[in-house]
Amino acid sequence: MRKRLITALSGLALATAIGLVPSTSAQAEPDIDTVQARVDRLYHEAEQASERYNDAKIELDALQRDLESLRADQERQDADLGAVREQVKDTMLRQFEGQGISAVGEVFVSDDPSAFLSQLSTMSSYTSYQDALLDDYATEVQALDIRRTATATRLEQVEKTEERLAAEKATIEAKHSEAESLLDRLKEEERTQILSRGSTTVPSVVPASGRAAAAVAYAMAQVGDAYVYGAAGPSAWDCSGLTMVAWAQAGVALPHSSSAQYSSGARVSSSDLQPGDLVFYYSPISHVGMYIGNGLIVHAANPSSGTRVAELYSMPYVGAVRPG
Repeated sequence: MRKRLITALSGLALATAIGLVPSTSAQAEPDIDTVQARVDRLYHEAEQASERYNDAKIELDALQRDLESLRADQERQDADLGAVREQVKDTMLRQFEGQGISAVGEVFVSDDPSAFLSQLSTMSSYTSYQDALLDDYATEVQALDIRRTATATRLEQVEKTEERLAAEKATIEAKHSEAESLLDRLKEEERTQILSRGSTTVPSVVPASGRAAAAVAYAMAQVGDAYVYGAAGPSAWDCSGLTMVAWAQAGVALPHSSSAQYSSGARVSSSDLQPGDLVFYYSPISHVGMYIGNGLIVHAANPSSGTRVAELYSMPYVGAVRPG
């Protein structure tokens, strides 16, 4: 009897203990600060890819211009080679006229310039004029080969750059999508709280002067516009697209790349900043804004925030330049 009682009490204790243990472990939702940090990191990684994309586009444009020039040069060289070839053919035909033309005919059936040159070199009894023509032909063949090689090399570089562009675009889209998914999981008030962080009251007057005044006025007029990777207006921007078009209003041409813009003017210390100066962030540089005075910048921030005013040191500061 005592043994059965102990067994029953043990079973009751075990059942009670099991009832107190939850069947599945509760997974705590990440707090706003954690989500904020993850979203900021994803947007920054997407922007890094976007700026690399911009750099690759600049490189691709230069390569394509060079390729067009090389192709045109190759076509001119091909025409020059054809003209010399015709002169050699005419001279050889005249020399062998009446002596049977079968050997010469075999020479002319080949369309390969190197083969044609090799066959001609086996023939003898050239006049000094014919020797000069042959030398000209050899020179033109070599020049054409050089141009063909250069064209093929540049074409390969174009193809590799286009592959880089596609890869960077895929990275941008993946990081952006992941950040948006994180934000979509938050409640509306939490999302609003995250997106409102870092916002600053827009100053009514910016004390800019000279050419910088036109650049600052244009940039400030875009506050509230959307942020789109790779965009340069008129109603959506990325960081370097905004500063590029803003300074274009002052007659200053800038590349569509934050890292390239860092080399577009004289370096300025943080203590000497003036409205219109370009300020750069992160290492390697992947973001640019425009200083507007009083420790503030205007910049195309990210897809959630758009174009806004922020504090100068709201991101890891690298340096500044003064365009123009």
